[in-house]
Amino acid sequence: MQASRRPAGLGLALVSAFAFGGSGVAAKPLIEAGLDPLHMVWLRVAGAALVLSPPAWRHRGLLRRRPALIAGFGLVAVAGVQAFYFASLSRIPVGVALLLEYLGPALLLGWIRFVQRKPVTRAAAAGAAVAVVGLACVVEIWSGIALDPLGVLLGLAAACCQAFYFVFADRGADGDDAPDPVGVIAYGMLVGTLVMTVIARPWEMEWRVLGGEAALAGTTVPAPVLLGWVVLIATVFAYLTGVVSVRRLSPQVAGVVACLEAVIATALAWVLLGEHLSGWQITGGALVLGGAFIAQSARPAPPAAVDPPGPARETANA
Repeated sequence: MQASRRPAGLGLALVSAFAFGGSGVAAKPLIEAGLDPLHMVWLRVAGAALVLSPPAWRHRGLLRRRPALIAGFGLVAVAGVQAFYFASLSRIPVGVALLLEYLGPALLLGWIRFVQRKPVTRAAAAGAAVAVVGLACVVEIWSGIALDPLGVLLGLAAACCQAFYFVFADRGADGDDAPDPVGVIAYGMLVGTLVMTVIARPWEMEWRVLGGEAALAGTTVPAPVLLGWVVLIATVFAYLTGVVSVRRLSPQVAGVVACLEAVIATALAWVLLGEHLSGWQITGGALVLGGAFIAQSARPAPPAAVDPPGPARETANA
């Protein structure tokens, strides 16, 4: 059964990566048409929360059992990642913004090593180093940071929020009373909507943009079509297929496949938005993805075995 489930899981993980990868390409024309990046985030999160409201009601017990997990997931993993990511892609190319966001797994190692005071493997440290070198190539640091510095900082902030996503996900999976990930996603969207409503103030949104058209790949596309893609495909469908793929695969394998999101987004932005990347930036992107892969797949080194005291040691030797 496990052998038969694995191909389906890999297929779902690939579908999820493609769905996530199209979010920036569909959202950026709306931003360029007049939507504020924070308003775009609010539309995405609020739309997903509306669609996922039935699962939220079904798993309403999570509000009592895991309030801290839900609050943290919604505030950081939903609102934080989305807000910083969309703010960064409004100033720098979509592919670069996503590549910066995918430094999150590497930053997670710093949290484990210096905050939690746990050892990490040499492979994990090497992955972080590769990712940093790749970032230097992406921003072409030798030319005085050719990209918008604020856009780069916003992308790094999205990476920090993504790192905390892994922290919350790890805590949520511990114990026999692990919450259903669909319920966590649904309530994360609801919490994210509440937070983004305060931050984005959607009543000040340029609602006229949603009734017009936006330029994509040299043609005009109705704004509701682009918004529908962002909400239904790049958020709800992407999250749900990603959750199912993790259930059919190990989280490690599903996470590695999910890294294809950055490559897909870069390719789509190149083709549809005309965002050309230099050879150094492409090389840096490959290094960032490689470093993120190593960092995400690595685990803290296990503690050294300690001999049991006196009688217990003698019993073990016997």
